[in-house]
Amino acid sequence: MTEMQTLFSDDLCKKIFPPARSDAFFDALFGDAQEGSYDIELKFAGFDQAAKELHFELNLHERPGRCLACNLTYGLPDVFSRHPVINIKGVVQEVEKILADTYQITGWSLGTTRSTSKSLHQIPLVISLK
Repeated sequence: MTEMQTLFSDDLCKKIFPPARSDAFFDALFGDAQEGSYDIELKFAGFDQAAKELHFELNLHERPGRCLACNLTYGLPDVFSRHPVINIKGVVQEVEKILADTYQITGWSLGTTRSTSKSLHQIPLVISLK
């Protein structure tokens, strides 16, 4: 676990999913990045060696002066899984490049949105390995 935690540092996660992608998403969705109510951040959440699964979180951080309404975030896993700006398939491909010498990716899924707090919601990203 420690090895994976070190490998998928916050800095690497920001390279895989750059902070500017949030603005690009809202620009594509609304025509104005300032209309977005949250910033999206990719974070490593752990490695289940027995199940051979990498766990990441897409953290939705409420923007100042905005509202991260629950009813607006629960449908996001379906949207994120196919939206070209969010590009989860590309995120998974980047992870596969990083793991090329040790693991092969067999699949991925986005879980249900969790409301961690009023200002933070999380969407689990699970990547299966062999």
